[in-house]
Amino acid sequence: MTHSICPECNQTLPAAIFEREQKVWIRKECPQHGEFEDLYFGSYEIYLKFSRFAHEGRGIENPQISKEKYACPEDCGLCGDHLTHTALANLVATNRCDLTCWYCFFYAKKGIDGGYIYEPTLDQVRDMAKTLRAQKPVPGKAIQITGGEPALREDLVDIIKILKEEHIEHIQLNTNGIKLATDPDFTREVREAGVNTVYLSFDGVTAKTNPKNHWEVPYALDNCRSVGLGIVLVPTVLRTVNDHELSAIIRYAQRNIDIIRSVNFQPVSLVGRTPREERMKFRITIPDCMKLIEEQTEGEIPTSAWFPVPSCVPITHFVEGLTKKEEYELSIHFACGAGTYVFKDGDRLIPLSSFVDIEGLFEYLREKSDELKEGASKIWVGTKMMSKLGSFIDKKKQPQELRVAKLLFNALVRHDYSALGDFHKKSLFLGMMHFQDKYNQDIERVKRCDIHYLTPDKRIIPFCAFNVIPEWYRDPIQQKYGLPTEEWEKKTGKKLEDSMYRGELRRRPHHSNCGCPKAGEYSARDAEHTCTNLYQKN
Repeated sequence: MTHSICPECNQTLPAAIFEREQKVWIRKECPQHGEFEDLYFGSYEIYLKFSRFAHEGRGIENPQISKEKYACPEDCGLCGDHLTHTALANLVATNRCDLTCWYCFFYAKKGIDGGYIYEPTLDQVRDMAKTLRAQKPVPGKAIQITGGEPALREDLVDIIKILKEEHIEHIQLNTNGIKLATDPDFTREVREAGVNTVYLSFDGVTAKTNPKNHWEVPYALDNCRSVGLGIVLVPTVLRTVNDHELSAIIRYAQRNIDIIRSVNFQPVSLVGRTPREERMKFRITIPDCMKLIEEQTEGEIPTSAWFPVPSCVPITHFVEGLTKKEEYELSIHFACGAGTYVFKDGDRLIPLSSFVDIEGLFEYLREKSDELKEGASKIWVGTKMMSKLGSFIDKKKQPQELRVAKLLFNALVRHDYSALGDFHKKSLFLGMMHFQDKYNQDIERVKRCDIHYLTPDKRIIPFCAFNVIPEWYRDPIQQKYGLPTEEWEKKTGKKLEDSMYRGELRRRPHHSNCGCPKAGEYSARDAEHTCTNLYQKN
């Protein structure tokens, strides 16, 4: 039993999570609007496996909401009942976008419904970063600049510099990549200002599955490659739309493993009012994606290779035992996300789990953490680990250039993280994060969320409250701190439509080095053919 909300009126309701036909479902009934049932998790077997890694987080010591009693999800955020500190904070730079993707939950509206433009000032950006850094017991140190399309902010470089000044260690730019593709100078400037990673929307390898930036991605990759700016591909996965291309997306990342660090699949969040038949057409969950990847890679990446996010909590506790200070604890709900590492071996991919006993290693770290808590010396524990770590690794199956035992010892015991950079350049992290919507929302997941939004009123709000109930959080906050569209246009001298992308790269002449027989000729009709050649080259 848990609680959820009514998709029609947002009333908090009792809800049941149950198994039927080897899948996990959620059901709730509103007195006014009737019963709602939806798919929660596509495999009961994987649900049970993942649930073994459930962990109650330590929460935060200084919640933003000063009340004695809290009602989740009505009192975000963060409230005193929230169980997980911020691992990644989203900072919305603008709600404007240069695209209009039909499945996006975030866009600027204009018209009779009272559209507005939200773009926090630089002073507000600084205050939001200070709020994150003040979080206890673990100060936040990772921010994703998001939108809308943050590249539309002319002062984006200034925003990045402010975040660095406020000791934000990791800055991620969430973008459709169009400006990265069309403006090499912009790519260099954001890299030099302090962006660590590009979080690049990428929904498929064909123009049909990825119309938003299919033609632009190869240019964006080349420009990021030239300045050493790592990329995470972020496909939004919809059943019947692009779920047949999951392995093709991974193969594309594999071919560009020198600059693509990760693929983070996001099963679609069906925001707004969606009829049941439409939900069932598009609904896909983490286990569904895992199974499709196993099938499409012909077993190279099996479902057994994936682990839920909280499985890595023993690493945190072991490091805390050595350092005697609280560290990042990824204690989100086990159904929220999953991940695995794969390594390139010729044309094949080898999962980390095929040569490392991951569960055995995590159990060993738990034991050593307990020994450190009981007073064991760091030197004694380090010596034991040096002799033991190798037993969890099958050296015959380990990629030839990889030394996992040495890397783990240096990182966990010596706190030497230099080798981790090489590890990430030789590997590809595959992740999944399934954000909720009003039909499958589980308030127990909301309480454990570690991806949060920063707001100008100095609140920190969980993702699946901020976007799932926009009428409570996102919309009123951004309206309060934004400008009506007409007022914004008058103040800036711009029209909202002026920022829309018109597909300039799609009408470029063929590149002389793309290998196309029509190199140098202008042809809008052949634009997709041009891009196909660029994709093959990349």
